[in-house]
Amino acid sequence: MPTDIDLYERKMKMENRKNVLIQIFISTLYLSAFTFGGGYVIVTLMKKKFVDEYHWIEDEEMLDLIAIAQSSPGAIAVNGAIVVGYKLAGMIGALVAIVATIIPPFVIISLISVFYEAFKESFLISQLLMGMQAGVGAVIASVVCDMGAEVLHARKISSDIIMAATFIATCVFGVSVIYVILVCIGIGVIEALAFGRREER
Repeated sequence: MPTDIDLYERKMKMENRKNVLIQIFISTLYLSAFTFGGGYVIVTLMKKKFVDEYHWIEDEEMLDLIAIAQSSPGAIAVNGAIVVGYKLAGMIGALVAIVATIIPPFVIISLISVFYEAFKESFLISQLLMGMQAGVGAVIASVVCDMGAEVLHARKISSDIIMAATFIATCVFGVSVIYVILVCIGIGVIEALAFGRREER
């Protein structure tokens, strides 16, 4: 028979979970609504919201979640919301994050499709989009610098080598990102197996 204390603790857990789900919905809805320029922009916004402001996720965890989102099929904005939502509140959190992330682009694209002809010919809209492109470039550069700094601060030589080799392969030699991801997955599997064997010894 559950005691009053057990019932109270259960009620508090349910209320906390409900509050977390509400915050996930509002946060991902807000982030998705102002993510102009592609899914990579949402990475830095998620970091500021969930790592710096709410302190729900550590910096290293955020890097891992973004790596999972990037290597999974689909839009990185949706994938990122899924992995963060799942980390914070399980499957329900992932579903809440998906719905909140999809709503803004669905509404905006629906409105644009209705007034497409007017938008296409508008000088103001074209200049607005051009200005957004410049801002998006700065935001993506900020994301790259922040995430790269986290990798360097970890002082793991293998991670530094992989990051440098990946940059050279994609930017200098034009290697497809798909091949880079597959190679990195292979390296990660080998490192995990080697680490597991060392632990067994």
